Amino acid sequence: MYRRATSGVRSASTRLSSSLTKIASTETASVSAPSAPLLLNQTNRSKSFSSALRSFRVCSASTRWSHGVSWGSPASLRAQSRNSAPVMEKFERKYATMASEHAYKDILTSLPKPGGGEYGNYYSLPALNDPRVDKLPFSVRILLESAIRNCDNYQVTKDDVEKILDWENTSTKQVEIAFKPARVILQDFTGVPVLVDLASMRDAVKNLGSDPSKINPLVPVDLVVDHSIQVDFARSEDAAQKNLELEFKRNKERFTFLKWGSTAFQNMLVVPPGSGIVHQVNLEYLGRVVFNSNGFLYPDSVVGTDSHTTMIDGLGVAGWGVGGIEAEAAMLGQPMSMVLPGVVGFKLDGKLKEGVTATDLVLTVTQILRKHGVVGKFVEFYGEGMSELSLADRATIANMSPEYGATMGFFPVDHVTLEYLKLTGRSDETVSMIESYLRANNMFVDYNEPQQERAYTSYLQLDLGHVEPCISGPKRPHDRVPLKDMKADWHACLDNPVGFKGFAVPKEKQEEVVRFSYNGQPAEIKHGSVVIAAITSCTNTSNPSVMIGAALVAKKASDLGLEVKPWVKTSLAPGSRVVEKYLDRSGLREYLTKQGFEIVGYGCTTCIGNSGNLDPEVASAIEGTDIIPAAVLSGNRNFEGRVHPQTRANYLASPPLVVAYALAGTVDIDFEKEPIGTGRDGKSVYLRDVWPSNEEVAQVVQYSVLPSMFKSSYETITEGNPLWNELSAPSSTLYSWDPNSTYIHEPPYFKNMTANPPGPRQVKDAYCLLNFGDSVTTDHISPAGNIQKTSPAAKFLMDRGVIPEDFNSYGSRRGNDEVMARGTFANIRIVNKLLKGEVGPKTVHIPTGEKLSVFDAASKYKTAEQDTIILAGAEYGSGSSRDWAAKGPLLLGVKAVIAKSFERIHRSNLAGMGIIPLCFKSGEDAETLGLTGHERYTVHLPTKVSDIRPGQDVTVTTDSGKSFVCTLRFDTEVELAYYDHGGILPYVIRSLSAK
Repeated sequence: MYRRATSGVRSASTRLSSSLTKIASTETASVSAPSAPLLLNQTNRSKSFSSALRSFRVCSASTRWSHGVSWGSPASLRAQSRNSAPVMEKFERKYATMASEHAYKDILTSLPKPGGGEYGNYYSLPALNDPRVDKLPFSVRILLESAIRNCDNYQVTKDDVEKILDWENTSTKQVEIAFKPARVILQDFTGVPVLVDLASMRDAVKNLGSDPSKINPLVPVDLVVDHSIQVDFARSEDAAQKNLELEFKRNKERFTFLKWGSTAFQNMLVVPPGSGIVHQVNLEYLGRVVFNSNGFLYPDSVVGTDSHTTMIDGLGVAGWGVGGIEAEAAMLGQPMSMVLPGVVGFKLDGKLKEGVTATDLVLTVTQILRKHGVVGKFVEFYGEGMSELSLADRATIANMSPEYGATMGFFPVDHVTLEYLKLTGRSDETVSMIESYLRANNMFVDYNEPQQERAYTSYLQLDLGHVEPCISGPKRPHDRVPLKDMKADWHACLDNPVGFKGFAVPKEKQEEVVRFSYNGQPAEIKHGSVVIAAITSCTNTSNPSVMIGAALVAKKASDLGLEVKPWVKTSLAPGSRVVEKYLDRSGLREYLTKQGFEIVGYGCTTCIGNSGNLDPEVASAIEGTDIIPAAVLSGNRNFEGRVHPQTRANYLASPPLVVAYALAGTVDIDFEKEPIGTGRDGKSVYLRDVWPSNEEVAQVVQYSVLPSMFKSSYETITEGNPLWNELSAPSSTLYSWDPNSTYIHEPPYFKNMTANPPGPRQVKDAYCLLNFGDSVTTDHISPAGNIQKTSPAAKFLMDRGVIPEDFNSYGSRRGNDEVMARGTFANIRIVNKLLKGEVGPKTVHIPTGEKLSVFDAASKYKTAEQDTIILAGAEYGSGSSRDWAAKGPLLLGVKAVIAKSFERIHRSNLAGMGIIPLCFKSGEDAETLGLTGHERYTVHLPTKVSDIRPGQDVTVTTDSGKSFVCTLRFDTEVELAYYDHGGILPYVIRSLSAK
């Protein structure tokens, strides 16, 4: 589908529209023509409509095979139990005909079971008898299988298959392919706005005179509620329960809305709060690796609305983050248009040295890959060193793919993968099926056998023995600092000019001390004092080795009489309930508790900015001073302003090092030469005195981590908890919007929508709303953390009777466009060049020269019907895959963003919302072109979308007489079609409505 052929946009648009209309008129919810084997074994035909969809759709899920339990909540099972036998008969007749015409029916093969019988049928890559297959990276073979399976010479053609087969030549030519993920995964911060969009799309379809039930997920969707928990309570035995209760109190509206969605939409599962972090749940339970859908086998694949969806790549499942806008389209059956990526082969040799953790390794890999340049590419790991890495180690590396810029960090399935599947409770029969299929289809790596040489776009190599202990910061994940250099690096950061590695603290103020009273006891804070120490994030809490390592550090420190200072906000937020079970079995949890690392909840906390308030006495001591306190966390993001408004220095570290820095109380320390404290015997205690050996850690992990823990944790995961079960949600196809709600609000995207597309929107004499430098992240554009009391969003909430204590976070308010528009560019650390050095969420309204909040300035431009654009540097939109970072600017009236470069997902999100992404030519930017941001800009695009080409040159002129040429970053014909319609969602609505 979606060729960049001579037919251009009109052909792509017509083709997709025809496809979606055809889907809409079949009376079923099928996405694409399934292949023949789906019709060969129908003895276990599902009674329900949605279950039948899961069985017969090539890119859908099988039953939740992992533990032999039903994964539908009672409510969603009821919603899926509608009998539709007449529809199914029509469905089967239609697709039996289509399957018989499948272009690759000749390579349809049965897979025998070792003990007799067969698992089912599959499309065999070896049966192609094409020598190019054996040289393909494993990650590309997954794309190839998908294209073959979906090839109906209508949506996907043999030409698509040929492009992938010829990957060695085509991957350098920016060729376009369509990809259909097997499933979609969401977390609640991104999932709520997705459901809000789907609900409002139903209204729009109804208003256009069509059936609103057409708006329904056509692939399985799993939504894990994990981002709403905040660390309001810490260092107490009941902290987790109190935080959970407060989470429900704050988010009752959102959770009720999610519960409505779980019944109103088919194919949707909602995992209740308190269950774990989405990516760890995905790794430990949801990941199938191979689907067996009624006797048809194919690889698992997933896209998610969180950039760290890539964690599942460590399990050999192809998965990556997309924007919520792209995810919605995929949910509604639209193939994802993507450029066939290059693949970087990363060879690992040797083994990690004593005392080196997976966190040290991933920070090293991140730095290497950032330097190499892997944006838009897959990274595939291989080599003899793979046998030295546990599955959890691999998942840690895969998790941070967004930090090193790759679409995926992929680990092909091997024996280590199979052992992990068994450890996490997958049945022996399931694991045997997975191994048999992958071996038969040349997708399994057996390092005991000679390896076929595979082709890669470029090659990297790392000897694991060269990795050394390190942390990363103080403001970016890829700014790695070897532990031995940390003290010197910290002092350099104090000296350096303000920037990613600088705070510009005058020499005479670097020894400044703030003394205060904490619970009646004297306390002090200096530059670098640790005020937050958090063991958090799926990146590390999914890895038993580093979690046990942290517990052993805590035990050894406790045995020697060391204690973390009471004013340090310590917390432990595991990514699944399994962590608590193995910590308890090991007998080590009590030592983490002694050091203040009580469990505060099961979800994404400090890493996403849900760190909660500091103790008032600590916060007051920092307030009004120039002191730079620090946070140390085992997360994957440490952008300034993200972790906590008062921690200007934020470092990523392994869980054992988080405990060590909490004990030391400062990042201004050389662990080799300086003690972390004084023992009860009066002697100095060094890091080496409390650091466990690799053998110690391995022995405890071996004893403590058991398959039964995973089984018992996930058998009951969908039963939720009493707080969730008590929620009462409406049962209706259309959502009844409450105009007074400050959490859930009908968005304006589809108001007054017409049946015909509006066409390209010209950008003429636009003002510059903001002028940015490099590395503006989605956290800068659309923060997820606290709502500042002086912000436009706070004013909006207070005007509606919401007191500051109930503001909650921006992330929790993403279902309300009024709040989010006011929260766009509201990050307190944002740097806008129009303000000439002043830091904060303001800008200059160019016509009047007024300094206003970004929202107020944008409102004045919109009232005057004046277009706006944004100027930016390199890596614009890096960080989380946050759809509101594109929706927010759209609501502010931004028509185009002109940047040196874009982060992959954010560029796609801008295109999906109809905002024009433009790139300066190489070697140019606003500064080199002499642009100040006070000019007025006109973007000279053709007025007919059929005259626009992906990636074409576009001239931009200004009222100052300067002009320059940019590259249009609509990368595919499909994105141009979205632009023509005003965005991807209006496009889908019109297509589904135009029967």
